[in-house]
Amino acid sequence: MTSPPDDASTLVGDGERDDGARRLRDAYAEGRLTREDMDARLDRVLTATTRGELAEALASLPAEDPGASVAIGAATGRVKRSGAWRVPRTLKVESALGRVRLDLSRAVIEHPVVDIVLNVGTGRASITVPHDAVVDLDGVQTGMKDSVYKPPRRPAAGGPTIRISGVMGFGRLTVRHARR
Repeated sequence: MTSPPDDASTLVGDGERDDGARRLRDAYAEGRLTREDMDARLDRVLTATTRGELAEALASLPAEDPGASVAIGAATGRVKRSGAWRVPRTLKVESALGRVRLDLSRAVIEHPVVDIVLNVGTGRASITVPHDAVVDLDGVQTGMKDSVYKPPRRPAAGGPTIRISGVMGFGRLTVRHARR
């Protein structure tokens, strides 16, 4: 069996369009694009059907660091990260039946924005963020149980933005801020 050629006519999926949209938002946040340019390119990215169309919309953006995205997962066991671990720009976490526990309170976070993309079936997910982090849960889709997040009463400034997105099937997502 031969694989299809990796050329401009190859069809793209939702994941590739989502990655392109994230790259545009990041470029805008870094001041590389005007709001108007980002909006126009975002429309082209979200309607792209081939790699050529997607590449045209992302032209002139800096190349993405290949080490900026990491995927971790387990079918039935636990996914756990804690202590002093290096957090990538994008962390993709997959778990069919297990529990997910991410503790970023003592982690090395080198990026101003960190994307955590969850794909959790029936297990629970617990994420502890630094006390000064800003949390964005707008991209999380829940199945049976709502996400639990209580923002701090007195938010601290200067921390990273943690954007959590993805799908929580039958489990619950709990996000909390670490104590100082």
